[in-house]
Amino acid sequence: MIALFKALQILIVISILVLVHELGHFMFAKLFKIRVDKFYLFFDAGGFSLFKFKPKNSDTEYGIGWLPLGGYCKIAGMIDESMDTEHLGQEAKEWEFRSKPAWQRLLVMAGGVLFNFIFAIILYAGILAGWGESYISNENNRIYVNDLAYEMGFRTGDRILAFDDYVPENFGMLQADLARRTAEKATVLRDGDTLDIYIDRNMIGDVLNTPGMFSLATPFVIDTVPPTSANYGCGLTGGDRIIEIAGTPVEYVQDSWQLLKGHTDSEVPVSVVRGADTIMMSMQVDTAGRFGVLTHIPGIKTHRYSVLSAIPAGCKMAYNTIGGYIRDLKLVFTPSTEAYKSVGSFIAMGQIFPSYWDWYAFLSIMALFSIMLGVMNLLPIPALDGGHIVFTLYEIVTRKKPSDRFLIGAQIVGFILLFGLIILAFGNDIGRLMR
Repeated sequence: MIALFKALQILIVISILVLVHELGHFMFAKLFKIRVDKFYLFFDAGGFSLFKFKPKNSDTEYGIGWLPLGGYCKIAGMIDESMDTEHLGQEAKEWEFRSKPAWQRLLVMAGGVLFNFIFAIILYAGILAGWGESYISNENNRIYVNDLAYEMGFRTGDRILAFDDYVPENFGMLQADLARRTAEKATVLRDGDTLDIYIDRNMIGDVLNTPGMFSLATPFVIDTVPPTSANYGCGLTGGDRIIEIAGTPVEYVQDSWQLLKGHTDSEVPVSVVRGADTIMMSMQVDTAGRFGVLTHIPGIKTHRYSVLSAIPAGCKMAYNTIGGYIRDLKLVFTPSTEAYKSVGSFIAMGQIFPSYWDWYAFLSIMALFSIMLGVMNLLPIPALDGGHIVFTLYEIVTRKKPSDRFLIGAQIVGFILLFGLIILAFGNDIGRLMR
């Protein structure tokens, strides 16, 4: 049931983003009086559709296809993914794409990407106006490392000051910043001393494929004890810090996890610091090996925005997200990083969505996917918008238009490359599921 719910969320998001993207092509085509033959959500493969209509005095047929793999906007006189070449043997009409000036064709092709970016800005602005922006600050917070981070030279309790010359602000982005910037060194504060950790570039692939390198080293400071907890009413108050469990010192919450697994469904003695006093008490460990208490998360920063101030902030967030995703793609196309192993398909996308309805998560993911769709379409691959844009720019610079035969061949090459990418993505997902 959860899988179906996540699949439904993917279908809704992809459908909306494809409509936005194709609407960009559609609007610029109409602006330049280019005829649009079809505007479809999903593909009407074989000529079959679930729904279609053609308004009176309109040249455009609108519809919903039966194959839910995106959608398309069929522009008259254009060599596109439909591979419709029937018009090429006839003289170009004034309302066809091929008869328009290169700058107009360039805007038509860039319209989809532009609309995706604008849509992401609108979503981010709405999110910031409605929920604000919250993140865990990297300032004064320390890391709790996994095996990979330890192997690279990081230690639990380190405070990361910089990756090369970049000073990270968001703690939750530390691992992504390390990979995206292919940092040569990390500067950390350890036991009062500043030291440099030199990064082995050959391990960037492991960084991309090993989640949880840098967890927040959370001091075991009590925030609240919920009424549903077995330790409700045991005497703990907000601000208490647990420093010892069953005679074993604990500095961070993570230190207690393995320890408590050996005391499930039993009571253990604990030492608690309250102000200047140290108090001894007993606490109940549940069957999952937890105390059932909520701890204080240090360094949470929250920014609130008005509707007006959310607009420039949304632009900035979209700009930063675009930059981050471009760095991700650079890593994917650098074989030595093995970042291509992190490429995923709809299966990986589904894992991002929560198993329950959450408007904040849904809109945030849709904004991210809108940017991903826009950036991916800018890749200079034939069959993508970026390929058409490159050919049109070539025409503007050289004043020589690529032949129709060349464009048809380029489309075929582009399809082969795209199918290869799809196979890679599904192969990675299947491999991860098998592991």
